[in-house]
Amino acid sequence: MSVERKAGFAQSILLLLGSCLPVLGAVLLAPVLPGIQAHFADTPGANVLVPIALTLPALMIALLAPVAGLIADRLGRKPLLLGAMLLYSVFGLLPIWLESLPAIVISRAGIGIAEAAIMTCCTALMGDYYSGARRERLFALQMVATSLAATIFIAVGGLLGEYGWRTPFALYGVGILFLPLMAWLLWEPRARIRTAAPTVDKAFPWRVLAPLYGLAFLTGVSMFVVPVQVGYLLNLLHIDGSQQIGLTMGASQFGVLAGALVFRLLSGLPAYRQLCLAFVTAGIGGGLMAIADSQALVVIAVLINGLGIGLMMPTLITWIMAQVDFQYRGRAAGGFAAAFFGGEFFSPLIVLAITSAVSGTLQIALGILAGLQLVVAVACLRLRAKRAVFPGVVAAASES
Repeated sequence: MSVERKAGFAQSILLLLGSCLPVLGAVLLAPVLPGIQAHFADTPGANVLVPIALTLPALMIALLAPVAGLIADRLGRKPLLLGAMLLYSVFGLLPIWLESLPAIVISRAGIGIAEAAIMTCCTALMGDYYSGARRERLFALQMVATSLAATIFIAVGGLLGEYGWRTPFALYGVGILFLPLMAWLLWEPRARIRTAAPTVDKAFPWRVLAPLYGLAFLTGVSMFVVPVQVGYLLNLLHIDGSQQIGLTMGASQFGVLAGALVFRLLSGLPAYRQLCLAFVTAGIGGGLMAIADSQALVVIAVLINGLGIGLMMPTLITWIMAQVDFQYRGRAAGGFAAAFFGGEFFSPLIVLAITSAVSGTLQIALGILAGLQLVVAVACLRLRAKRAVFPGVVAAASES
């Protein structure tokens, strides 16, 4: 295959669709959890194992994405991606036939392993195939695509769940459909061929990336506050209709989409200012959630909160990928995935810990989280002093 091959529309679509698959693991089962719980009601520990089946893939991504990044840098992005797509469908489809709840939980761990590799490889290949403004645009679209996918997957999972709790697992067969397309249309990046010549390896820039990974973790925490907590928040306001809760969550997803699109409009700003604006916006939304006394105000609050979160992700991943050369892009992408999905996994635990620590209500916990986001926004401005180390998005756009 020619080393001069250029990525185009087909590669962009495949990588964006591949980035959506880990979202499937997080949201597909949410509508059918009660059905799974009822089916395995006689299984010891079912009340613990069923929720774990939902969240375990996110934990596996958090733990193993750095390992996937290391493998991608050493052995290649494409071979790892193709193997992960196959495992994704195999482990994803197994619960259709499995009769043991612990076996289903183990299959969900396998899904998480595959998703760690898929997310890492797709993000790394975006950084490999594209540069400058095209790379920024694709990372923004990645956020848009995953947000849309989350909304669609929740709806489809609920629809398929009407035919039994096992039915939604059939969607994992999409990995088998993508596998031949990826084998045909994707290729190992040209720079890997160049590394056959002796080069002087630089150390992985941990010092540079550690603060950005910390912000990615906080982004993951922020991202899961609304999906997990808004139902409880509305219940406290004596609103328990599933349609009303669903519409409120939809407002949050709309905000996330809008935030990802705003990222392109703000590309002239340095990244640290974009992050400051993102955390301020999310903090304002979180603060409004804490004091909301009606569904209308909750809708406005989650919309504003989602706007800030939607701006965080493309800003962070663009900034991170601009800091590393080819040989470390897989590892950098894996670190981002680990931090972000780790934040998602720990998000409900953090809210619970805050509530317990202050012996308060959910509103108080949301208010404390909002205050933390505002503090982080101020801390983002301190990255300005390290501008030579942390170039803004404009600097990233000048890459060739």
